[in-house]
Amino acid sequence: MLNLAEATNGLHTGAMTLDSKIFVGLKSARKKSASASEPTGPKCQWDGCDRVGTHRAPVGPGAEGLYLLFCIEHVKEYNKGYSYTTAPSNADVARYQKEATTGSRPTIGSRVKQATEMPLPSTVRSGSAKTLNARRTAATRQTQNSNLPERKLKVLEAKAFETLGLSGAATPEEIKSRYKERLKLHHPDANQGNRTSEDELRASIEAYKILKLNGFC
Repeated sequence: MLNLAEATNGLHTGAMTLDSKIFVGLKSARKKSASASEPTGPKCQWDGCDRVGTHRAPVGPGAEGLYLLFCIEHVKEYNKGYSYTTAPSNADVARYQKEATTGSRPTIGSRVKQATEMPLPSTVRSGSAKTLNARRTAATRQTQNSNLPERKLKVLEAKAFETLGLSGAATPEEIKSRYKERLKLHHPDANQGNRTSEDELRASIEAYKILKLNGFC
């Protein structure tokens, strides 16, 4: 039986090698902890990328509420080519949008359905007469505004519409809807604390403030 001195001497003379069970166990534990820290989830939808898709990217007009999933590198590439104005997106982004809209590329989320007209008063089950009158008044104003010549936008107003990806003829509901969409897209809470979209978030907030102060929404 080895005494304490002999055991200690064995350690110093190399009796215990790196192939000993205690070191093998430490190596496997380190590998497990390293693999456990790697992100898991759906695959990035960028062609040829094997990383995890941790960031959502909007499909675009005609597919509101639907998103593609990309890794941090390719969501930046997608956003760089995504057009928030009436101009078309670049060729790569346009292809992803078309495939997502036609269903040949899987998406997440639910398509947003926008009502084409206001319900008739007889079909409304809730709300007071005051609420119904307010809705009728809003519909009447919208119809009147649509018949008026388009207002010439000031520089800041035009820039605000461009930032939100809307035309100057956008309705208050469209402005509010796009503003909420941009908030969800670029808010750090929606991007796992990622701060790369903070500039877009600030720009969207400022654009909405300008449009609201000037009576567009």
